[in-house]
Amino acid sequence: MHISVIIVSYNTKTLLKQCIDSIIAQTHDISYEIIVSDNGSTDGSIEMLTQYTFPVRVIENNRNIGFGAANNRALDIAQGAYILYLNSDTILLNNALKIFYDYWQTAPNVQCIGALGTNLLDTNGNITHSYGRFPTMLQELNIRAHAVYGTYKLQLLAWLFRKKAIACVRDIPKEKYIGPVDFITGANIFIKNTPAARFDERYFMYCEDVDLAYQLYKQGLQCIVIDEPQIIHLEGQSSGHTKTNEIDKYGTFSSIQNAISKIIFFKKNNESAILIICLKLLTSLLWCHPRLFAKTKKYLKQLWTI
Repeated sequence: MHISVIIVSYNTKTLLKQCIDSIIAQTHDISYEIIVSDNGSTDGSIEMLTQYTFPVRVIENNRNIGFGAANNRALDIAQGAYILYLNSDTILLNNALKIFYDYWQTAPNVQCIGALGTNLLDTNGNITHSYGRFPTMLQELNIRAHAVYGTYKLQLLAWLFRKKAIACVRDIPKEKYIGPVDFITGANIFIKNTPAARFDERYFMYCEDVDLAYQLYKQGLQCIVIDEPQIIHLEGQSSGHTKTNEIDKYGTFSSIQNAISKIIFFKKNNESAILIICLKLLTSLLWCHPRLFAKTKKYLKQLWTI
């Protein structure tokens, strides 16, 4: 078999069906299987999957074991020579599986390829978050320091002048890009079915795609964005992300897990222990903000035991 498509789902029944329907409709001239690793959905996702005439293999994890771990459970039984990790909130617009596969077979620099991805699209056809650079400790300290300063300043303004926090707008790449990148977003990662395709399960959510790419990088392999596969990513919908204000965004489950995962990444990759402590201190100060503490306090112990 050429490709195993692995999809992690957690209460995304409607999105999951839309994703699988697009795979079946668009994929031809290549052998593939679909494996859904379900993290304890209670929305009828499992029942929906039994209705497909196309054989969808289902792994029932019975609880939310995290993104990387759920992908690994599917990888354990995958029969394809290649893996396509695909978010449940994606929609294929063309024969993306075969395009990824054919590129890998014909690329002149094939010995340097570690993983492939594409320029993901939003529903309007615009480029959305598809790739990125490896995080650095100094960059992350700067981001965290600005977050601490900004949230406490906004809170002070709110107390003094009843000024409302502005809405959070995410800055994402807008231009199409083709070529090597540091990492490809986990919404679509095409990779060989080898031990290098496994995620580190210490990451519950976020940074597992960055870490996977970093391990490939240390082996001299590149992540490459190619143009031909067309995939819509309904970004954030599979993780339940919603727009929130400038302060409260730091208390969302997604933001908390992102902060924890960054520290795991730096510690795993031998960053300075002193700088890691500084990052933990800044994160703790942010989480102790009066608007956030009710949501973040239960994660403080985890933060300091990493």
